[in-house]
Amino acid sequence: MVRHITISSKRWAFGTVLFLFLNAPFVFAAASNGNSVFLEELTSFELRAAVASGSTTVLVPIGGTEQNGPHMALGKHNVRVKMLAGQIAQKLGNAIVAPVLAYVPEGAIFPPVAHMRFSGTISIADATFESILESTARSFKQHGFHDVVFLGDHGGYQKSELRAAEKINKEWAADARFRALALTAYYDASQGPYIQALRSKGYSDAEIGTHAGLADTSMMLAIDKSLVRMDLLAEGAKTGPADGVYGDPRKSTAELGQLGIRSIVDRSVQAIQEAVKQHASR
Repeated sequence: MVRHITISSKRWAFGTVLFLFLNAPFVFAAASNGNSVFLEELTSFELRAAVASGSTTVLVPIGGTEQNGPHMALGKHNVRVKMLAGQIAQKLGNAIVAPVLAYVPEGAIFPPVAHMRFSGTISIADATFESILESTARSFKQHGFHDVVFLGDHGGYQKSELRAAEKINKEWAADARFRALALTAYYDASQGPYIQALRSKGYSDAEIGTHAGLADTSMMLAIDKSLVRMDLLAEGAKTGPADGVYGDPRKSTAELGQLGIRSIVDRSVQAIQEAVKQHASR
C-alpha cells in the first residue's frame, strides 16, 4: 500500500510538473497581460486602474485593408500600425493602444478605382470613417482618457482624421481636459525622414516608390517577414502599377525597414509629448 501511494505521488508530481512546463507560455502570458499597453489584452478592471494611475493618453491605430502587389499581404497597414503604436506607447510610458481600425476609405467601390481594382481591398465612405473616429473618441473620453490620438498609417484618409479631430474638439471645447489629436507627424515620418534615409544609402526614388516598393516592403520585412513573399519581389517589380506596385521591392531588407520604424516611433513620441504638454498647460 505504501509503495502504491509513493508511485502515485511520483506520478502526480511528474504530471503536475509536465503540465506546468507545457503550459508555461500561457501561464506567464496571462500573468503579464495586466502590464500590456494593448487595450484588447487588458481586463476592464486593469484598464480602469491604468487610467487612474495616469495612463490618460490613448492611441487609435488606423490601418486599412488593401492590395499590396503580388508580394505583400493585404493586412500590411493593420499589422504595421499596431506594432508601431505599441512601440510608441511603450516609449511614452503613459499610453494605451486601442484596437486597430482596419476598415477605411479606399476610393469608389463601383465602378472600382485605385486599390479597389484588386481583390481584397475594402473601402468605406469618408463620412462613415469619420463617424467611427468620432464615436471612438467619445468612448475613450467616457472612460477617462484625456488625449485621444489618431495614428493613420495610410495617406488617403489623413484629411478625414483632421476633420474628425476638429469636430470632436469643438464638441469638447467646454472642458479643457479632453482633446482629440490627428497626429500627422506619424504619417509624415514615413514619407520624409525615412525616404531621405533611403536616398542617402543610394536608392533611387524609382526603387523606393510610394506603394509596395522598397520602402514599404522593407518596413514589412522588419515588422513581420511572414507577410512578404520573397519569391515574388521580382514579379512585383516587373509589371509595376499594373500589379498595384509603385516602386521596386527587389532590394528590400529588414535592416532598411528599421530606418523607417525608428523615424516613425521617435518623431511620433516627440510630437505626442509636445502636444500633451501644450494641452496640459492651458
